[in-house]
Amino acid sequence: MDDPHFFGYGSLVNRATHDYPRATTAQVQGWRRVWTHTKLRKLAFLSVHPAPGAQIDGLIAAVPGHDWDALDTRERAYDRHLVADHSTSLDQVHIYAVTPDHIDAPDARHPILLSYIDVVVQGFLREFGVEGAVRFFETTDGWDTPILDDRTAPLYPRHQRLTPEETAFVDTQLRHHAPPPTRPAIAQI
Repeated sequence: MDDPHFFGYGSLVNRATHDYPRATTAQVQGWRRVWTHTKLRKLAFLSVHPAPGAQIDGLIAAVPGHDWDALDTRERAYDRHLVADHSTSLDQVHIYAVTPDHIDAPDARHPILLSYIDVVVQGFLREFGVEGAVRFFETTDGWDTPILDDRTAPLYPRHQRLTPEETAFVDTQLRHHAPPPTRPAIAQI
């Protein structure tokens, strides 16, 4: 049996947000990404939900030092699930998903941070190229969720600087998939 691994499908695809040394690209079947909100956080964030026949891209990495507690702390709003169908020969791959009891629909008071979208899409562009980043948008539900434009003063704790080309790509995709971002009102957050 090999070491336990986890599948990252959002910000964990961006290697600049972590230091997992042997992360590799992979796909899992039977899951689909979704923007969601819970009572546990003020902002919308990515989760997954079971979706027979669906496939999503991401990174698989070994759990550092077999320390699930540390990883669970980073992913504190999620529960861990064993993935049955993935593109690797590994025995144990887990995915994090919000507990259905905690899910609430995102709304104007619980927007998606544009700086969060930027980090995720930058990771997909670097790992999977333009086609993979387009697939990210197409295999993610919840694009009707309001987006808060915080690029000039990023609120996302793992934000990254995008190249002008990466920024243009994100903006183009959002025009096709999501409502226009709004400017932040600090009192909202």
